[in-house]
Amino acid sequence: MAASSARRSTSSSRTSGGTAASALDAARKLTSANKVPVVIGEYSSGVTIPLGQFLQQQGLVHMNVGSSSPDVAKIGSLSFSTIGLDTIASKFTAEYLHRNGYRKAALIAPNNAYGSGVADTFKAAFEGLGGQVTNTVLYTEGQTDYRAELQRLRGGSPDVIVYSAYGQESKVLTSQAFELGLSKAVPWFAIYLSMCTADADPRAVEGQLGMDVNYIGPDGKSYEDAYKAKYNQAFATTFSGYAYDAVMMAAAAIEKAQSTEPQQIAAALKEIGKNYSGVTGQIAFDAQNQRSDQPYAVLKYTGGKLEPAN
Repeated sequence: MAASSARRSTSSSRTSGGTAASALDAARKLTSANKVPVVIGEYSSGVTIPLGQFLQQQGLVHMNVGSSSPDVAKIGSLSFSTIGLDTIASKFTAEYLHRNGYRKAALIAPNNAYGSGVADTFKAAFEGLGGQVTNTVLYTEGQTDYRAELQRLRGGSPDVIVYSAYGQESKVLTSQAFELGLSKAVPWFAIYLSMCTADADPRAVEGQLGMDVNYIGPDGKSYEDAYKAKYNQAFATTFSGYAYDAVMMAAAAIEKAQSTEPQQIAAALKEIGKNYSGVTGQIAFDAQNQRSDQPYAVLKYTGGKLEPAN
């Protein structure tokens, strides 16, 4: 590959530790020490947004592969998403629930950029279909007791509870909802079921339904086969293909631009992103460089595994 820049054509990785501060520190090392023109990440909107803003200020390309807050679209012209934002995910969830007869939904999500985005976009989509959101609860992360927040969900007698959570919060929320009998009294539907159940007590989430990003699209079989051959197991997460697509799109853009200059890479990404066949399906960027559509799946947690829902 020919490069018209003094910026080195190199790749490197850093861990974020799951916080904005450590992610920014990792990004500074990548951009100052490793001189990379493109940074891929992250998996929490509260981390991804400041990371993307920093890269935008530095004039470097950012590729989001796992965060879905609508605010990601506001980062700037050098920020791209290979994963759809919550405007798309929430619309899918609202349509699925309404199509299956649910008319009154309560929602609980974290009180951060991701959670507030989910709450706002789901409410707009569900009520636009004629449904009613009876209660919205945004919880503070890091607590050991969410019983008060969970009890508030009973108000208005919802016929479904929509939730999204990750890590320890998911474990605590689902366990306490199970203890209170709330998850038995009212069906629970997860936004990103794999994320919501990854750390949960299997008893607390048995039988739960939820939407999720698809593991692969129509052209993803060879990627799935290569993954299984390498690691001798199925995908550990539904999100893996989005990072793969970002890496391959970045490489294709550098090749197309014949340059490692960020502005030229971004211009090439815009062209490639008009119709790119990724392992997660067709990728087309909208005017804000965000994935305009993508396939989703409805899964069921059963016997400790996620399976396609009937």
